[in-house]
Amino acid sequence: MFQPRLKVRLLGAADIRRAVPMRRAIEATREAFAALSAGNARVPPRIPVELPPDAITLFMPAYLAGHPAGLGVKVVSVFPGNRERGLPLIHALVVLAEGATGRPLGVLEGAFLTAWRTGAATGLATDLLARRDARVLALIGAGAQAEAQVLGVCEVRPIEQVRIFSRTRERAEALAGHLRTIGMPVPPAVRVVDSAAEAVRGADVVVTATTSLVPVFADEDLQPGAHVNAIGAFTPETRELETATVRRAKVVVDSRVAALAEAGDILIPLREGAIAEGHIHAEIGEIILGRRPGRTDPQEVTVFKSVGNAVQDVAVGGLALLEAERLGLGFEIEL
Repeated sequence: MFQPRLKVRLLGAADIRRAVPMRRAIEATREAFAALSAGNARVPPRIPVELPPDAITLFMPAYLAGHPAGLGVKVVSVFPGNRERGLPLIHALVVLAEGATGRPLGVLEGAFLTAWRTGAATGLATDLLARRDARVLALIGAGAQAEAQVLGVCEVRPIEQVRIFSRTRERAEALAGHLRTIGMPVPPAVRVVDSAAEAVRGADVVVTATTSLVPVFADEDLQPGAHVNAIGAFTPETRELETATVRRAKVVVDSRVAALAEAGDILIPLREGAIAEGHIHAEIGEIILGRRPGRTDPQEVTVFKSVGNAVQDVAVGGLALLEAERLGLGFEIEL
């Protein structure tokens, strides 16, 4: 029986970055979160495979209705011990298919895509929730997510100063040096500080992008009117924010279902009795759709808590695949 030959496009990190600049990634993420909250995306719970002593692999499927490359799955592994092996902390692949037929379309390097779409989500949340006059960005963590986090925030706010704190000073200095070479919208004033407190005090936007199991800054250091993007912790037992911060903040999540299943930053205060489930103000998609308000007071503290959602991978990865075909990026193989 004759069957047509299937061609699949392979994209590396450089291909994805060229195909989807951060501004376009933010817009694709906006559409994805709107679809998620509107019921136009199907995202089953991700399947974790825990590996001793502290590693985990996640299988994350999603379907985005109406997208030509809207069916996909990401396999992402987080192995903390890889640092001692001289290997990246995160490895991942994303496989995309045509939603109408299931026809395989592409395979994308997933570690960069994860960082890029997460930075885009932070940019989107900052655009929706941070004060318009935000000028100072505090970044806690200098790992694989860090560059995209800075780029996402700087795309949507005229940041004049970036402060970086990491437990590994050498990594923070390397990141700062790299960021200074990028140019606008990243400001030249990028500096490494000696403590989380020094980074957070007076900051308008705070990003926590760590593998910490416990809160990474003190609530008392967070000024009124600040916006926090907490994107590092993604299990029920880990968190980056103190209960006091969550309790006083307007909390927005990527997905209520995912947050109440996986986000320790939400679940731990819930177990403590400090908040109720109704403390979650909105999904970010609900704000995009106009169903819930964003920031309503310049003095309120806002928090975007993200555990990551496969609809982001499909939206940004699908756009990358379409643009790569148009631009002739990557290469094709026949199956």
